[in-house]
Amino acid sequence: MASAELNYPSSLKVEQVDEYFGTKVSDPYRWLEEDVRESARVKDWVDSQNELTFAYLKSLPGRDEIEERLTDIWNYEKVGAPFRRGKWYYYYKNDGLQNQNVLYRKRSLDGESEVVFDPNTWSEDGTVALAGTSFSKDGRYVVYGVQESGSDWRTWKVRDLDKGEDTSDVLEYLKFTGVAWDGDGDGFFYAKYPDPDEESQFQSLNQEMKVMYHRLGTEQAEDIVVFYRPDHPDWGYGTDVSEDGRYLVLSVWWGTDNKYRVLVKDLSEPLAAPIELIDKFENDYSYIHNDGSVFYFFTDNDAPRGRVIAIDLDRPEREHWREIIPQRDEPLEGVAVIHNQFVTTYLKDVLTQARFYRMSGELIGELELPGVGTASGLRGKPSDTETFFQFQSYATPPSNYRYDFISGEVELLDRAGIDFDPDEYISEQLFYESKDGTRIPLFVTRKKGVELDGKQPTLLYGYGGFNITLAPRFSVSRAAWLELGGIYAVANIRGGGEYGKTWHQAGQKLNKQNVFDDFIGAAEHLIAENYTSNETLAIMGGSNGGLLVGAVVNQRPNLFAAAVPAVGVMDMLRFDQFTAGRFWTDDYGSSSESKEMFEYLLGYSPYHNLNDGVAYPAILVTTADTDDRVVPGHSFKYAARLQEANAGDRPALIRIETKAGHGSGKPTSKIIEEYADVYAFLAKNLGLEIGD
Repeated sequence: MASAELNYPSSLKVEQVDEYFGTKVSDPYRWLEEDVRESARVKDWVDSQNELTFAYLKSLPGRDEIEERLTDIWNYEKVGAPFRRGKWYYYYKNDGLQNQNVLYRKRSLDGESEVVFDPNTWSEDGTVALAGTSFSKDGRYVVYGVQESGSDWRTWKVRDLDKGEDTSDVLEYLKFTGVAWDGDGDGFFYAKYPDPDEESQFQSLNQEMKVMYHRLGTEQAEDIVVFYRPDHPDWGYGTDVSEDGRYLVLSVWWGTDNKYRVLVKDLSEPLAAPIELIDKFENDYSYIHNDGSVFYFFTDNDAPRGRVIAIDLDRPEREHWREIIPQRDEPLEGVAVIHNQFVTTYLKDVLTQARFYRMSGELIGELELPGVGTASGLRGKPSDTETFFQFQSYATPPSNYRYDFISGEVELLDRAGIDFDPDEYISEQLFYESKDGTRIPLFVTRKKGVELDGKQPTLLYGYGGFNITLAPRFSVSRAAWLELGGIYAVANIRGGGEYGKTWHQAGQKLNKQNVFDDFIGAAEHLIAENYTSNETLAIMGGSNGGLLVGAVVNQRPNLFAAAVPAVGVMDMLRFDQFTAGRFWTDDYGSSSESKEMFEYLLGYSPYHNLNDGVAYPAILVTTADTDDRVVPGHSFKYAARLQEANAGDRPALIRIETKAGHGSGKPTSKIIEEYADVYAFLAKNLGLEIGD
C-alpha cells in the first residue's frame, strides 16, 4: 500500500467556535473529545482509523521480522534490585515475555524465592497490573494497588503476608496517592478524590482530595477524614509517617511543580491539630527523615540545584533552620537515610554520582559506580547495613549491586542475560548550542562501524518538561532499533530536571519555545555532524514529549522525514478541562489565565497550528482508548486535522490501542506489537532496509 494511495476515513466537522479574550478560535473536531466508551460516533471513527492504519502497518516490509526479533530479544530474565521489608528481601522479576512483572520474596539473598503477587494470573490478556505496594513497618502487611486497562484509577487491597492471603480490606477509586502505614500496623493513611460518576470517570476533573485513615478490618465507608480543605478543592496531598511512627507528614501540592506546603501532625496526641511548617507554595520541601522533633528535608529554597536542611518542630521559624548538606555544582537528585547517614545521588551532565554524608553534614566519601551511566535504587532504613542499586546505560543492560556499609564493598548480584552484545555498540555524549547559545547535552548510540555519511536512519527522542530527567537507561526496544542499523539519540533539553530548578523553569510557560528550539537544535546538530539528514531523521516523544513532537513538526516540517507523537497533549487551549490536565498549568499556563498566555499557547498548540497545503513528514500518532491521563481526544482531533491539512504523499495515520492507558501497566505483548509497528513505519519512511 503506497502512501499516496491511502484513503483516509471521513472526519465530521462541526460548527464549534470559542472566544478567548476577544479572539475567536474554531474547533471543528470537538466531538472527538467524547469518550469512546460512551460515544458510538467516536467509536466508529476509531474503528475506521484503526482499520486503515493496521492494514498499512501490516503491509510494511519487514514488519513481522521486526516483531519476531523484538520477541526474541525481549525474552530474557529481567530482575529488579532487591529491597528489604521486615525479615524478607523482595524483588520484581519477569521471566522474559510475561505481560506483567512478578513480585517475589526470599529470606536471604541466596535463599529460595516465593511468589508474592503474580498479576499475570489476574486477567487473560495481561491488562490488569500491580500498581504499587506499601509495607507495614513490621513487614507483616502490604497494601497493593490493582490497575485495569492502564487507568489511573486504582483499587487497593491488603495482604497478610504471614498468612499469604488477602484481608477483607478493599479501597476503591484511588488515584495519585501513596499509602503510609501507622507505626503499629493497625491501619494506614492515604488520599482520595470522591468516587467519580460512572459516565465521566475517565474524563472529569479530579478535585476535592481528602486525607483519609483506614483501620484494618473495617469498611472503606468507615474511613476517617484526617485533613481536608473544602476552601481549596484543587489541593492534593502526599502522606508519610516518620520512621519512629510518631508523626504524620502531609505534603500539600497544587499542580505538577515541586512546590509544597508541609504540615506535621503528632499521632501520639489524637486531638492535636497539625503544625504548619511551610505555609506557601514556593519551593520544594520533600521529607527525608526525622530524629525526634528534628525533621530533614530536601529543598530548592535558596538552592536551585538542591540542598538538605533541618527544621526543629520546637523552633520551626525560618531563622532556626539549619543547612546540613549545602548546594553543589551538580543538581541533587535523591536523598535517603541508610545506616544512619545520608545517601545522596547527584547528576553530573545527566550521569549519576553517589555520595555519603554524616547526619551532621560532613562528607564521608563517594560510591564508586561500575561505569558511566545511571544508578537507581540506593534506598533503605536508618538501621540497615546494606543497600542495593541497579546500574545501566543506553548500551549497557542493567546489573544489580549490593553495597555493604560495614566493609565498603560493592558486590555484583546479577547481570541481565540479554541476547545483545554491548561491546558492538558505542554510546557517546555530545554537546551542542541551542538557538540562544545554551549548551545542551545529547546522547547518541549506534553500532560500531556505522558510517557517518549523513544518510543513517536516526531516531531522536525528547521530552522537555515537568522537571523530568531523561537519564541514560537501557531499553530492549532501543536495542532492537540499534540492531536494525538505526542510530538512537536523546536530547536533554530544557524543561527537564537535568540541571536543576533553573533548567526546568527555562522551559515552562512563556519559556516553552526554548524546549522546541533545543529539540530543533539537536536535529540540526545531528545533520551538521553527518549522522543523518532531513530525509533519514525521525523524532519521537510521549505525553509532554508528544506535544514536543507535534509542535516542532509544525514549526519545521521539512527538517524531519518521520515523526511519532505518542499519547501527546495536542490541544493547548483545552488540556486543563480533563482529568489531571488542570495540574499541568504549572508547566504550560492556561488559555484562561491571561491574554498573553492564551496567545502564547495558541501560537504553538499542535492541533491549532496544522496548516492546509503543507507537506508534512510521515506521521504515526499513537494513543490508547482508555488513557485517562492525556485523554485520547487530544490525539483524535490532531489526527483528523492532520489528515485534512496534509498536502504531501507521506502517510498521516493514527494507531489507537485498546484496553491500554497512558503507558503504565501495559502488557509486554502490546508493547512488542506497538514497537514492531513503529519501527516498521520508521524503516519504511526513512529508507532503512530490513533483512538481507
